Amino acid sequence: MGGSDENRHGVIGPMNRQQGGLRGGKVIPTNGQTRRALSNINKNIIGAPVYPCAVKRPFTEKNGICNKKIPPVPVHRPVTRKFAAQLAENNLQIHKEETKKPDLISNEALDRIITDVEEGDFNEPMFVQHTEAMLEEIDKMEGIEMQDSNDIDAEVEESVMDIDSCDKNNPLSVVEYINDIYCFYKKNECRSCVPPNYMENQHDINERMRGILFDWLIEVHYKFELMEETLYLTINLIDRFLAVHQHIARKKLQLVGVTAMLLACKYEEVSVPVVDDLILISDKAYTRTEILDMEKLMANTLQFNFCLPTPYVFMRRFLKAAQSDKKLELLSFFMIELCLVEYEMLQYTPSQLAASAIYTAQSTLKGYEDWSKTSEFHSGYTEEALL
Repeated sequence: MGGSDENRHGVIGPMNRQQGGLRGGKVIPTNGQTRRALSNINKNIIGAPVYPCAVKRPFTEKNGICNKKIPPVPVHRPVTRKFAAQLAENNLQIHKEETKKPDLISNEALDRIITDVEEGDFNEPMFVQHTEAMLEEIDKMEGIEMQDSNDIDAEVEESVMDIDSCDKNNPLSVVEYINDIYCFYKKNECRSCVPPNYMENQHDINERMRGILFDWLIEVHYKFELMEETLYLTINLIDRFLAVHQHIARKKLQLVGVTAMLLACKYEEVSVPVVDDLILISDKAYTRTEILDMEKLMANTLQFNFCLPTPYVFMRRFLKAAQSDKKLELLSFFMIELCLVEYEMLQYTPSQLAASAIYTAQSTLKGYEDWSKTSEFHSGYTEEALL
């Protein structure tokens, strides 16, 4: 049998049993008024606990609650503005106390922390060991990369041959000064160049007449068995004179060519042809006086500046760098002589003409494009620059 409701804490019965009846364990009001559910009571109280429900158990001494201490029901205070501000201030003060830490460690704490550690007792952390291993590996990789770069530089240096090693015992080759000499030639070759359109200022001669004159001078050069340097200097003197001295008559053009060859022979040759030989080779078209007068005029116009680099000096150096044979040498000089006759070739420097002639001759004989590192080093032109 069940105990009295008075001994069951938290069980609330109907206020008036006579006004309502029980149906299925539920209270049914009879006067039309409804009671609020227990969960809606004290809804304005923050943190209100859920009300316990009534559980019917047989009353025994074991589960009896008469001898047990019933915990007090917490009393909840309605939240007002003043109370909410007080709670917020208390929470802020507690948070500051928790986050506050001492800035300095006391000496006693330091004495407790610092201890003597003998060698061998201290074990490095794992991440320190990994870091040292990674640094050692990086140093090894950098050493390998530096060694590879040095090997590449050594290969590049080895690919450029020493073309003057065979002439070290020849004092006429001046091996000690040969590089300085050709550096001087490269710097001053622009002084030997003429404007590529200087024929526009000449009214009585043209480019075709210039080509005919040069063809005839090449035959004269071969007839007199002159040095190759003489031919290139002769053509250079003619172009420079025609570029400065304008209004040359057509009938005087051959006289200019003969006089230029005479000056070149005096500068280059050991045995110079006499003036009478030049008169005969020109079919007595000019007298001795005319040749000597033209010689004075040409020397004064050019200011006696005959020491200028021509394509020939570069041809000799570049052929040596290309390790040429007799066939390559003959074909290269044939190419450069064709360039001398062509008026359009005046837009290029002597070194460019020499390098292009040798490159064309090599490609013709070998059947493929060939320009070695040694030729590129001594000429100063890459294969792409010559194409």
